[in-house]
Amino acid sequence: MVLFVPVQLLASKAMPFVLLLSAVCADLELCAPSQANEYVLNSSQPVEVSSRLLAILGPPITIPDPEPQLILNRTKRQIRSTGDPIWELRLEIPGEPARHFDAVSGRAHRQNADRDQMGSKAPLPPGRYILGPVEPLAKGAYPELGPVWIGIEPTFTTGRRVLGIHQDPSVGFDGNSGTLGCIGLIREHDLLELSQLIQVSNVRLLIVED
Repeated sequence: MVLFVPVQLLASKAMPFVLLLSAVCADLELCAPSQANEYVLNSSQPVEVSSRLLAILGPPITIPDPEPQLILNRTKRQIRSTGDPIWELRLEIPGEPARHFDAVSGRAHRQNADRDQMGSKAPLPPGRYILGPVEPLAKGAYPELGPVWIGIEPTFTTGRRVLGIHQDPSVGFDGNSGTLGCIGLIREHDLLELSQLIQVSNVRLLIVED
């Protein structure tokens, strides 16, 4: 059985050149792979390809569309008064410029503690997390969390529990500066903006890289 397929289909397949050119060479009865290569790349006509080659090539590869995501990284900056490292929370929405928010995670003196141990007050452990719903908080109900709570659930095994994204109203001021492990945004208006963007763009993924 012999089929005709566009040249672009052959050129788009992620197969080793030796296998592809050898098969095309055999079907076109060319004397060398280099001739088949020149023919396939330069011809504007459909290439005669056997069903055996189509079976080798397999179905077209489907690349999934990128999804919006949050990425957390530690920076070299610090809160001068308390020494808390400043972390960058970056929001990536396909087709839009990245947005950056300053945050803290863990206590200043616990940055090198075991990040998988419950109660360690260390930063979030690296890995992937799933975001929960954006939950508005009553004013003054949780003074150390700010106006919004966004729960996050690790997709890997860790001893850390009850994690989320919120504001840290005490950052840089006293012994409560920093968090017990959550992501604490430094500015309230950043948290409100981030919350709205998460809802509008249906952001579900957080990646902690450091």
